[in-house]
Amino acid sequence: MPFKIIAAGNADSDFGAIATGLNVVDATTTDIQTLETAIDRYAVVILPAQQITDDQQFAFSSKFGNMEKATGDINQDAGRRLALDINDISNLDQSGAVLARDDRARLFGLGNMLWHSDSSFKQVPAKYSMLSARVIPEVGGNTQFADMRAAWDTLDTELQYECKDLICEHSQLYSRGILGFDGFTDAERLKWAPVKQPLIRQHPETKAYSLFLSSHIGTIVGWPVPEARLLIRDLTEHATQPAFVFSHQWKRWDLVIWDNRVTMHRARRYDHTQPRDLHRTTVSVDKLL
Repeated sequence: MPFKIIAAGNADSDFGAIATGLNVVDATTTDIQTLETAIDRYAVVILPAQQITDDQQFAFSSKFGNMEKATGDINQDAGRRLALDINDISNLDQSGAVLARDDRARLFGLGNMLWHSDSSFKQVPAKYSMLSARVIPEVGGNTQFADMRAAWDTLDTELQYECKDLICEHSQLYSRGILGFDGFTDAERLKWAPVKQPLIRQHPETKAYSLFLSSHIGTIVGWPVPEARLLIRDLTEHATQPAFVFSHQWKRWDLVIWDNRVTMHRARRYDHTQPRDLHRTTVSVDKLL
C-alpha cells in the first residue's frame, strides 16, 4: 500500500488525518517531510498499526527535531517505569500492575483528562507529541483534540484585539490544583514554578494564528486572578465546542502525532481498574513563538 494522507475529521475542516502505507521504523527524509506538511494542515495525524519499541519511537520522533526529557512526570526517581526520554501516560506501577485508586501518581495523572497543551508549563513548550498505544481499556480512554486555529478565527474581532498582547502564567501546580491535588513537595513547587506564555501564537510555517490555552494557566499577567480565570474559562469553552473537536478512538499500536502549537487535547474517562498504557515522545519547539 502506498504512503498517503487521508482526511479523518469533520468534512468541512482540515483537522485530523490518517496516514496509511508507512512503517515509521523505515521512514525516509521524504516521508518525514510529507508528514510535517500533513501536520501543518491537519494538526493531528494518526498512523495505525505501528508496533514499535520505545527506542524505535524515540528514533522516529528525533527526525522531527530536538527531543524533550519527560521532566513533567511526577515520578523522576529510581521507581520510574520508563526511561526519562519517554513520558509515562499510564495507570501502571513499575511492575506493570494497575495503580491503586488513591495512588499519588494516578491522581496526578488525572490532570491529563483536562484540556491542555503539552509542556506549556515549561519555558520552552512542546512542538509535536507522539503517543503510542501499547495497552488500551475495553471501553473509553479516547483522546480528544481541539483546533485552536479555528477557535481563534471564530472569536469576535473585539475579543481578538483584547487577547493579542496578553501573557499567561502556566504551571502544573495550577492544573492539578483544579482537581484538588495539592500534595506537592517543596522541590516540585520550585521545579514547576509558573512560566509566562503568550495567549496568542502564530505558526512559523503556515503563519496561522491560534489561541494558546491550557488547564495549566493560572492567571494573566497584570490581571486580577478571578477575572483572568473567567476569561480563560470562557475562551476554553469557546475553543472546545463540538465543531472544533476531533476525537480519536484508540486501537492497539496506533501512533498519533499532534502539533501542540495549534491544538489542545485531553484523555477521556475509562474504568480505572483496567490497564491503559501509552508512551509519549515529545519534540521541542525550535524557537519560541
